[in-house]
Amino acid sequence: MLTPRRIEIFKAIVDEFVQTAEPVGSKTLMEKYQLPYSSATIRNDMMVLEEMGLLEKTHTSSGRVPSTKGYKFYCEHLMEHRVDNQLEVAVRQQLASKPLNLDDAIRESCNILSQMTNLTSGVLGPDASRQRLEHVKLFPISNRSAVAVFITDLGHTENRTFQFDDDLSVEDIQTCCQILNDRLKGTLIKDVVDKMDSIKPILAAHVKRHEMLFQAFVNAFVKFASENVYFSGQNNMLYQPEFADIEKLKELMAMMENPSLWRQIGTTANPELALKMNENAQLVWVNDMAVVTSKFKLGSDEEGQLMVFGPSRMDYDRIVSLLELVSQSIESLYGKGGSHE
Repeated sequence: MLTPRRIEIFKAIVDEFVQTAEPVGSKTLMEKYQLPYSSATIRNDMMVLEEMGLLEKTHTSSGRVPSTKGYKFYCEHLMEHRVDNQLEVAVRQQLASKPLNLDDAIRESCNILSQMTNLTSGVLGPDASRQRLEHVKLFPISNRSAVAVFITDLGHTENRTFQFDDDLSVEDIQTCCQILNDRLKGTLIKDVVDKMDSIKPILAAHVKRHEMLFQAFVNAFVKFASENVYFSGQNNMLYQPEFADIEKLKELMAMMENPSLWRQIGTTANPELALKMNENAQLVWVNDMAVVTSKFKLGSDEEGQLMVFGPSRMDYDRIVSLLELVSQSIESLYGKGGSHE
């Protein structure tokens, strides 16, 4: 039975283990947390918590550590939101103060998360294939190169750099961009490649190297329609004692390299190892690792997903709160009706 005293002891064990990564014993709980119970009472309650599956005993110490079931119970019943007003203002100002397009803002959000959590963060951007082509712009870099920038109606961008030679000029690329704008504006990105076949004869009539340019633009749009993935703080994992185990580190890296898994992570996870905290945020535990995810919406059918990857021993109170704060900030700035929409 989970009495108030046992819950108090359990919460203290979680807090201490998150801070130190060391198994927690009754002496630490009495001295550091000043629990008003005898050592024998605390040890007995720790045994009960272990029998309930909330704690585990390590082989190298008489202390206890939280189990995956214990972390889930903590997050479901004991977690507190720990983002003060000052930090909330700082996060919102950092995103709002820069004239960022949507892609840059999402990447900046990912950087903010990794800096503030000292863990690895990732972002799965909105599915650009369902957005519409708004404009293609050409920016000369030098007398021998230029960058074509493809922009969607939601502000998502993709770049393609072109190098000039004697048979290819900036005027040729500018002509291609103008034809794309005239013929393809408003087209869904996923349909652009199919529709480009219809403008191939037009390119051939106006541009000398039309075959090469046609293929270059097709490749750019194919890339545009693929997953928009970004990571920040990968090196932070090296400072977590859990990932001194190379096999665990490899497992985490493999998980991070599988974007399709992230989109399904909430629906495919074992229900005993997953926790849906609200409509947009959830937690999943995989082999002593934890993934915290939070979705952000940019329109009626456009959404992305922010993630924090780390050991199961993470500061859930702070990290979950930060993740939700950053997601909400993206929505308020770049979502429907947002100031940067």
